Amino acid sequence: MILRHLFQRSLAHASYLVGCGASGEALIVDPNRDLQQYLDLAEREGLRIAAIVETHIHADFVSGAPELAARTGARLYLSGAGGADWQYANATATRLHDGDALMLGTIRCDVWHVPGHTPEHIALLVTDTAAADAPMGMISGDFVFVGDVGRPDLLEKAVGVANTSDGAARQLFGSLQRFKTLPDWLQVWPAHGAGSPCGKALGAVPQTTVGYERRFNPALVIDDEDAFVRFILADQPAPPLAFRQIKHRNQYGAATEPNAGSIQQLAAADLRGVLADKTVLVDTRSAAEFAHGHVRGAINLPITQSMLTWAGWTLPYDRPLALLAADQCAAVEVAHTLRLIGLDNVIGFWNPAALDQAEPLATINRVDIAAFAALREAGTTVLDVRRHDEYRNGHLAGSQHIPLQELHTRWHEIPLDRPLALHCQSGVRSALVASLLTGRTEQPIYDLVGGYSAWNAAGREVEQ
Repeated sequence: MILRHLFQRSLAHASYLVGCGASGEALIVDPNRDLQQYLDLAEREGLRIAAIVETHIHADFVSGAPELAARTGARLYLSGAGGADWQYANATATRLHDGDALMLGTIRCDVWHVPGHTPEHIALLVTDTAAADAPMGMISGDFVFVGDVGRPDLLEKAVGVANTSDGAARQLFGSLQRFKTLPDWLQVWPAHGAGSPCGKALGAVPQTTVGYERRFNPALVIDDEDAFVRFILADQPAPPLAFRQIKHRNQYGAATEPNAGSIQQLAAADLRGVLADKTVLVDTRSAAEFAHGHVRGAINLPITQSMLTWAGWTLPYDRPLALLAADQCAAVEVAHTLRLIGLDNVIGFWNPAALDQAEPLATINRVDIAAFAALREAGTTVLDVRRHDEYRNGHLAGSQHIPLQELHTRWHEIPLDRPLALHCQSGVRSALVASLLTGRTEQPIYDLVGGYSAWNAAGREVEQ
């Protein structure tokens, strides 16, 4: 048996190649839209992609499964479990149900229906029948992670299906009782790692075992169903706004991946009027560069590992996107990354030299702790954009608290007729919010460099 783990850092997403060296066949599980990585890996291993499986209808990335099947001629397998409301629209795929099995040469994949994270979720128990009569491991999708389990509240919070979280949590509890019957030595290969919003405390280790999770996973050590429901629904992070759009596309079908290999450079003179035609300008420079001078109304999303997370909270799917990027290579990278979550409509890019054509530029005042303290003492409104749990663990007295994730419904609470002083935990989220504010107010905006962590480390006064 050949097993390969592919990890997309920008999504904290793991997909898998399972191959049979004897037959030369390979199975790909949970592919994203970066298709070339699977084609290249199969070629290096001397394998033909013969089958593709999705564990569930994903919400955090647009699936590459349909297009990969079309490009390779592989058979596409999708869950047929979960009831009528949770069926894929794809009419050509083969449906999988609990108790089904796939064979690729001597490799056997037994299907388990494990509802909870989603109603249709399946997992695969993988057995190398040439060497063993029992499975080596489980490809668990978003069912069981390292140190966590798949959150059961996404249908309600992200998709808007009311009053489903409690029932899904109880389904998940039942699925986990079945999981606990597996032998301790069985390996677990999950679809996500640390940084994914599909759980609340995912570990950074790429794989685990049933026995380790049974002993140390907080969700698996709870034997009482009601206690489990209270635990699993508490303190789940808010899901990005993009989740609803992505899940719909994965269930009902998304367009094939556009050609991201070439992004057009736009005329510098056109930058001045870019926002007038409803185009969203995504400025990919650092927060410091953006603060120094930018097109008012541009959204600052630096090229970092967390770029997709914040893109999913801030970028629309129904408007064209244009980039401000260092060069064409950087623009192609960003466009390719955005397409992983279905943001396909990138019309082109400008490099920073084009800013000369867009003056006067807006600015953000990045300030240190002493300057921020002076602003507070002068009565400047302090806006804390951290999560609720961060705020409860300590905050600046008198600050207004609106998490970044709630801004889309709470803009009206921000006093845009006066200067604003922003902070988050480290300075990343507040810089993004500052960029969003420059499109809404011409009042001065101040951003605390280093955020609350720097303020607290300096011994400044906070309250619980």
